[in-house]
Amino acid sequence: MTPADEPRSTTNSIANRLVARRPSLRGRRRKQRSATNSIIELVVIVLIALGLALGIQAFLVKPYRIPSGSMEPTLAVGQRVLVDRIGTHFGEPHVGEIAVFHPPEGAEQEMCGSPDFRFKAGEPACDEPESRESSVNFIKRIVAGPGDTIYISEGHVYRKPAGKSTFTRESDSYIRPCPNVPECVDFTKPITIPAGHWFMMGDNRGESDDSRFWGPVPKGWIIGDAFATYWPPDRIGFL
Repeated sequence: MTPADEPRSTTNSIANRLVARRPSLRGRRRKQRSATNSIIELVVIVLIALGLALGIQAFLVKPYRIPSGSMEPTLAVGQRVLVDRIGTHFGEPHVGEIAVFHPPEGAEQEMCGSPDFRFKAGEPACDEPESRESSVNFIKRIVAGPGDTIYISEGHVYRKPAGKSTFTRESDSYIRPCPNVPECVDFTKPITIPAGHWFMMGDNRGESDDSRFWGPVPKGWIIGDAFATYWPPDRIGFL
């Protein structure tokens, strides 16, 4: 080997080492880009999932927790239900369904018309619609609709549907009746439900704050129909 050959040999050796290292550097960069892309993809998936969940809750189906015993024995305290929020936009509510809705202002104080009004046995239930909507959510069963005439005895609803001539007691095997219970006031004088309004009652008739005391509610205040329960596991099913 001549002295002139030594620099070429050294240069070639460095070039070979650089060439050998380049694939490894490119590989690391590819892995870094792949990891970054995976993180971005995961964030996008999470955001889409959250958006879908919020959209479903806002417009389709929303879960609710039962806060009181007013719907016992059908629904217990702490039980969770799913509510169809879209059905009311395409059809009318119906007697017998369990609905989540906004009651009128003053419902928690059992106000019917005048704040000084007090219910007495034998008097009619409240038939005065309130124009002010509350922001709280109630869950009750629809027992009468527009044009129906009803009276209530020992927690049982006797209904004369619009256009009919006779009263029929509701098929109410699902309720907890309240005969001879002071809290269960009889409303034996019939009332007629105004157009566009629905009369709500809890299944636990002696322990429910409902339309008997604060009147029927308009369709626009009904959030949706509770169609299924998903918690606790031993009560999963359709309503």
